Amino acid sequence: MSIKKSGSLYATCKVVAKAIHNGELNLALQLIHDLVERIITEPLCTGHVYGSKELDDLCQTIGECNLSGNCPRHPERREGSPADGTVFVYIVTKVQKSGGHSRVIERFITARPEAKHLILATGLNGKSDFACRLSELSKITDVILETAPSGNFQQKLTWLQKRLIEIQPEQTYLFNDHQDSIAIAAIQPSMGLNASFYHHADHHLCLGVFSSHLHEHIDIHPMGYHHCRETLGVKNRYLPLTIDDKGMRSTNVPFKQNDYLTTCTAARANKIESPYYISYLAVIPLLLQSTGGKHVHIGRLTPWALFKLRRSLKKHGIASDRFVYTPWVPSVWTALHDFNVDLYITSFPYGGGLTLIEAMGAGVPVALHRHIYSRVLSGIDLAYPEAFIWQDPDALIEYCCTVTADELLKHGEIARRQYENFYDRDIFDGLINQKIDSLEPGQLPEYPQKSDEWACWMENQLSLSKLIMRTAYRSYRRIRRRLARSH
Repeated sequence: MSIKKSGSLYATCKVVAKAIHNGELNLALQLIHDLVERIITEPLCTGHVYGSKELDDLCQTIGECNLSGNCPRHPERREGSPADGTVFVYIVTKVQKSGGHSRVIERFITARPEAKHLILATGLNGKSDFACRLSELSKITDVILETAPSGNFQQKLTWLQKRLIEIQPEQTYLFNDHQDSIAIAAIQPSMGLNASFYHHADHHLCLGVFSSHLHEHIDIHPMGYHHCRETLGVKNRYLPLTIDDKGMRSTNVPFKQNDYLTTCTAARANKIESPYYISYLAVIPLLLQSTGGKHVHIGRLTPWALFKLRRSLKKHGIASDRFVYTPWVPSVWTALHDFNVDLYITSFPYGGGLTLIEAMGAGVPVALHRHIYSRVLSGIDLAYPEAFIWQDPDALIEYCCTVTADELLKHGEIARRQYENFYDRDIFDGLINQKIDSLEPGQLPEYPQKSDEWACWMENQLSLSKLIMRTAYRSYRRIRRRLARSH
């Protein structure tokens, strides 16, 4: 049966329900996946929609039908069963060496080194690139990565449900990508699993937000905790982001060494190449022209973005060695020390939580962009109250041109205290191992939205050129997805 795009959620749900009734579970899973894919690739939806109870309920129905028809209740034991010791399972779409949620999974694993850990990947978005990190983790604990065999959506679902029944893990954590209908359909109440949804895909529509049959819904920052609890009505738990302590900036290294400012941003293309009313690729050359300093970018960008950025640097007469590009580093924290970074500028339009925490832990002052409508995308509630917050580029440039070494030193010390008080590893380990009962973030101040700027940006996004770019981008993602599934 061919898949036709429906014009509304209501219409899609009717088609999915009909497919389920007809026993076409593979089609139903793919319809849900493709709808979410279309929504998360539309910039106008970012930071506005977070979950869909209707889609989550349909995933549950699909999973129940598949379980009753294709999965034996008492299969033979395989490696990774309770007989082999306590097992913790992490369901993912894929894991890779860079990216926040991969590092969070590592924290879950290292918090329980005595247990067995099994990462089950659906593989919907391609192969996992985690071999190097897996090798390192294997030196600490027993950890295995399994990826679903090649096949269609329903075949992957059957594999995942069978593995969960075979293993009967102590605890299962869902770390699915936004559109992974297989992961959300897999866990059924009749399995008797103790399962938690880890809400890391928190700035777009994500399947699983309203999966009320799961043991708990975990939110990872104050913004998400309050939004899910107070706006979406989800009963949730707060488990703060954390990262291992790699030490404070050396006191022997002064700020603004050689009388110029070294700034840094760590983010991949998805966080800075998204449409927005200001562009990272345009702001950085202007910043370097004004400060006479150096900027370090950590994270892979597209070739087109690098071309535009370097062309702009040349246009403004900025020497190429003043922009340092490194696609990947083992540790952003360590890189900030190695590059003697004076100020960490969080990515925009989409901020990154873990990299912000790394910067504060490293004793590096931070400057955060206030997103025109989304506090989740800003991340300012993760930072220390005294941190510099900017909205328009002129404010950022002026601050960077006037901030003194003494001010940077003071803010670096405050940043470090923020890490120690809220994001230290002991807090996470205490919560995950139930040595600390619970933790709730404080109430958040009002978040002023710049609705007039948002309206201008919205109107601009409806131009013919932007529509053509969206169509091309979605076609690229569709082709990439099909190629990933074929391998």
